[in-house]
Amino acid sequence: MKLLLVEDDVRTAALLARGLREASHRVDVVGTGEAACTSAISQPYQALLLDVMLPGIDGVETCRRLRALSVSTPILMLSARGELADRVEGLDAGADDYLTKPFFLEELLARLRAFDRRPGVCSDGLLRAGILWWDPARQRAGIGSTEIALTVRQGAIFEVFMRHPGQVLTRGAIADAAWDGTLDLASNVIDVHVGALRRKLSGLGVPVIQTVRGLGYRLDPVDS
Repeated sequence: MKLLLVEDDVRTAALLARGLREASHRVDVVGTGEAACTSAISQPYQALLLDVMLPGIDGVETCRRLRALSVSTPILMLSARGELADRVEGLDAGADDYLTKPFFLEELLARLRAFDRRPGVCSDGLLRAGILWWDPARQRAGIGSTEIALTVRQGAIFEVFMRHPGQVLTRGAIADAAWDGTLDLASNVIDVHVGALRRKLSGLGVPVIQTVRGLGYRLDPVDS
């Protein structure tokens, strides 16, 4: 999973990031709620690990702002404040889960695995956005009952969109997710692949990938 860790304590952040990376996750680290909002709306993440006690806006307010910005990424709050009222406040602010410090890394990893099964994934294991669907296990895509033949790269891009429907994805965010950040953004490779994917979807009468001028691309699900 690609994760955003929001933790202002440098030592704690380093230890957590190391443990997560050793478990094969990719981790970006920021130290403030403001930076978390900036990162979360500019790049696709599969989960946010959000400390409650932060300088500036705290984790609860950060969570509220992320939800107000239509960031639907699953959020796991991390806090030494474990009273019932604290947990309820965090969950009511939009968090998906709440883990009280200190905790074992194994439990954190288990909760992340639960997130990976949950966001956008239906009981049949498919990611769905309106009538669009993506099967991560078999790497297959479709619209309703019609399957769409995609190349490996188109499939990787489609999965990024399907995990973040309605969210504007920059070219850099798409490159980071579908090319592991190895693509030269000065080239037009992303635009070529997104254009080809858009034509395949539009060819079935579903114009779902929109260009957001100056920002990037957005997948707009349709219901019929």
